[in-house]
Amino acid sequence: MAHTATSLDDALSIIADGMMVVVPREVSGVPMEATRALIRRGVKKLHLVALPTSSLQADLLIGAGCVATLETSAVSLGEYGPAPRFSAAITGGTIAMKDATCPALHTALQAAEKGVPFMPLRGLIGSDILKYRDDWKVVDSPFADGDPIVLLPAIKPDVALFHAPLADRFGNVWIGRQRELATMAHASDKTVATVEKIHDGNLLDDPVMAAGTLPGFYIDRVAVAERGAWPLGLPDYYSADGDHLAEYARMAATPDGFAQYLDKYVHAKRAA
Repeated sequence: MAHTATSLDDALSIIADGMMVVVPREVSGVPMEATRALIRRGVKKLHLVALPTSSLQADLLIGAGCVATLETSAVSLGEYGPAPRFSAAITGGTIAMKDATCPALHTALQAAEKGVPFMPLRGLIGSDILKYRDDWKVVDSPFADGDPIVLLPAIKPDVALFHAPLADRFGNVWIGRQRELATMAHASDKTVATVEKIHDGNLLDDPVMAAGTLPGFYIDRVAVAERGAWPLGLPDYYSADGDHLAEYARMAATPDGFAQYLDKYVHAKRAA
């Protein structure tokens, strides 16, 4: 059962070097305040799974030297351009890349969610991604001759990490319509959620809120982080800070500029 953490650092203390951590796509409640705190802590060698894509979060973690392996289907800053530190890491060979597709990542996490070692998926056949994933197996369907299917091993992360609007004092977290957050929590060994605020009452007792609530027995740590997705948006609550994202894209284009960004927006808080 979750407890409301006394601090963000307390909540993040269960994330250790070398762990597999799953995070959500850029519009599903990205824990950016937690990401900056992880960088300040100096976490290293993460196997980062972005379900199914990422933007600023993955680029920051990669640039700061926190990631050894990345498993996702895309990293991009969208209208602000390519993700510069991700691009540099791939071309420089400084991280291992496990290329995937969006359905493949969802399927592999659903396998862990269901407690099975693998799940089948058809749509990958005919694509060249299979050449780069020797852990994905093409087999004949046991129910039809000449009907190949791809088997994907379950992805079982050590920790799921996301940001949500609300939690209550019982550790229940309201995720609303962002259902992939539930898949992440179900599939992972532990779950850390940052939230905008603590709800007064039990979310599961509210007939309107209960359907969008992740029960506390799936949550290990909760920490309050107001505007915790900034400079990304939190759906239905606040939108992304376009000026800041454009500034990041400019600064992170070079290693020196990225280092200045970290000093200004990540490490300055520690110094203060």
